[in-house]
Amino acid sequence: MPMAETPKDLSRLSLEQLASLAADHLSPPLDKWNPPLTGDSRIRIAADGRWFHDGTVIGRENLVRLFSTILRREGDGSYVLVTPVEKQSVDVEDLPFQAVEVKSQGTSENRTLAFRLNVGNIIIAGPDHPIRFDGSADAPRPALLVRPGIEARISRAPFYELVELACEEAPDAPGLWSSGTFFSMAAIA
Repeated sequence: MPMAETPKDLSRLSLEQLASLAADHLSPPLDKWNPPLTGDSRIRIAADGRWFHDGTVIGRENLVRLFSTILRREGDGSYVLVTPVEKQSVDVEDLPFQAVEVKSQGTSENRTLAFRLNVGNIIIAGPDHPIRFDGSADAPRPALLVRPGIEARISRAPFYELVELACEEAPDAPGLWSSGTFFSMAAIA
């Protein structure tokens, strides 16, 4: 069954439409699948979010989207593609996904932030999908929890949008609200 296509521009969608898209991207029960490690997938996920197989970019977006649904992080920090019958290692240079677009609706405590990932998922930041602002002002490393153990690096354009929103609202205590949760930017301020 083909995966639903995610719009390339979130600005035209309402928050209700974004929430519906987020709910439609449910993951398989990866935590219930525990087959033995059967080998190396020969897949590498570059720091910029591109997926490679044997050194060649995987150009089929639907294939990358499919693989992204079965990517799991193990307790030792390694990444694997897992199915009910096999598990293969994956090399991840930084974080496996990129948050490439953000849409903000509301202000302060009533704000909701929706992110589009490079693999098509829509993630609504909040208590189940926290944003962390690590690094420093010179080298910020913002990330968004996608699912347990799997994060997306928030890329430059959406990060700058978040900084602008935070500076407009509370320049003395930088941070943002989304879905009733405050995410401090103090680590990079």
